[in-house]
Amino acid sequence: MASGGASAPQAHHLATKVELTVLCQNLMDKDVLSKSDPVCVLYINTLNSHWYELGRTEMILNCLNPKFAKKFVIDYYFETVQRLKFSVYDIDNDSYDLNKHDFLGEFKCTLGQIVSNRQMTQPLLLKDNRPAGHGTITICAEEITDTQVVNFEVSARSLDKKFLWWSDPFLEFFKQTGSGWQLAHRTEVVHKNLNPVWRPFRISLRSLFNGDVEKPIKFTCFSSDNATKLNTKTEGLSTQLDVCMHDSWHHHMNVDCYDHRENGSHALIGSFRATLAELSVQTHTSPVEFECINPKKVDKNNYKNSGVICIRHCQVEKEYSFLDYIMGGCQINFTIAIDFTGSNGDPSSPQSLHYINPVGSNEYLQAIWAVGNVIQDYNSTKMFPVFGFGARVPPSYQVSHEFPINFNPTNPFSSGIEGVVWAYQQCLPQVKLWGPTNFAPIINHVACFAKQALHQHMAAQYFVLLILTDGVITDMDQTRFAIVEASRLPMSIIIVGVGGADFSAMEFLDSDDKLLLSPTMEAAARDIVQFVPFRQFYGNSTALAQSVLAELPDQVASFFNAYKLKPPNPS
Repeated sequence: MASGGASAPQAHHLATKVELTVLCQNLMDKDVLSKSDPVCVLYINTLNSHWYELGRTEMILNCLNPKFAKKFVIDYYFETVQRLKFSVYDIDNDSYDLNKHDFLGEFKCTLGQIVSNRQMTQPLLLKDNRPAGHGTITICAEEITDTQVVNFEVSARSLDKKFLWWSDPFLEFFKQTGSGWQLAHRTEVVHKNLNPVWRPFRISLRSLFNGDVEKPIKFTCFSSDNATKLNTKTEGLSTQLDVCMHDSWHHHMNVDCYDHRENGSHALIGSFRATLAELSVQTHTSPVEFECINPKKVDKNNYKNSGVICIRHCQVEKEYSFLDYIMGGCQINFTIAIDFTGSNGDPSSPQSLHYINPVGSNEYLQAIWAVGNVIQDYNSTKMFPVFGFGARVPPSYQVSHEFPINFNPTNPFSSGIEGVVWAYQQCLPQVKLWGPTNFAPIINHVACFAKQALHQHMAAQYFVLLILTDGVITDMDQTRFAIVEASRLPMSIIIVGVGGADFSAMEFLDSDDKLLLSPTMEAAARDIVQFVPFRQFYGNSTALAQSVLAELPDQVASFFNAYKLKPPNPS
């Protein structure tokens, strides 16, 4: 076996989870021939440490008034001052480095301020605290109490043509709030198709109904004034969609259908409103159908509709949280992989990343200590399989891309982080740093165990591969194939970049803004890679560990929920 087991950690503080929704208005236009392409980045600062990135929204093309669909979920501790910073950038290229993009402004506050206001709108400021033009940011906060989600499968037929013979349709789902309609979800764009089938998706019941399912929901394929339901034979359901019923399932949602335009001026195809009850009456053989109405065309002679939206599947299910899985018996298995390639430099030279200084440390050891001290709390046995890659190893001194650093293939485990450090120190003088730098073999190694675990048909085990590397990679194509394959398994990959080299390849693998593609253009099922540059957190092991593990809880929970796998011992 090549991974250590984990038991449920002790929860010393139970936090309330809060979901933050962000929209901006009147952003500065930094592009010459088009509008800005904004993204919002959230940073957190606790205990007066430095700012570290918590997450990013999606990028919206050519838009100065973006409504971001991606939400931020954050643990709220009443007894702790949690400083937040919302920074908005105009994305100009594919680089993950925000310094290579135009800064559009920022807003700083505490999570407590947002929670107490529920919704707040404030001006965006530049670094010198001058106003960022007329730009504003609005942040809405909702406590996450309901763990139910709505699973959707949606298609359409006979949509209006918006460009020559086709449209590029996408849907937006809106919920009703006290201040109007708030974006809850945006589907992907289906290009050049008047009969699109969108990928299955899920929306939390809270995101659609704000904890009160008696509120209306709005659908758009962009405006939403009218809708007519084709299937009106369901007994007991109202066909008057603009009336809020007392039954909790009879409040409306609004859906808009748009034709996507690269310049951001998306053309409304049509919209409709429906209640959750009306959406849920479909069967696999008989989808429920809604006419998609464009309000600008309703007064035209012979106008019937702008297409039909088909709800092929709409089902409410319980969604388990990360703690539900951990406390329900899911084992988290960590494997550590260390880069022993020649690009690190000769370990006997003080310039080498593997050089152990007189006090017995280097950047690899510091990273192992910082991340390992958090990891071992999730491991009841505190036994970690540790592998090296890219070195010539004894006795034959052939190059190996996955060798146990204790040189014991049948038992690659080290006892605790102290054991990992000791094994590393013993291994270093016995190997010859070489190359090339191949990630794919160690990824595929761990993926074999994840594949076996998936056959158990329950959320019993999840695998995490921690790669410590100087960032140089020579098998990018094979690594992309391996990651795309692993994205369909209970597995995540955390990459800690050691040293000051160019980490653009690592940032490419950590595809936060879009799913990673294999060389054959097959998309990953989900984002499973988290990259963190060690030197950004030099001297702050707490912030490093928080950033390294920030995406893991959601990756674990979202994978098992997507596969409808329950914890071994659900409460």
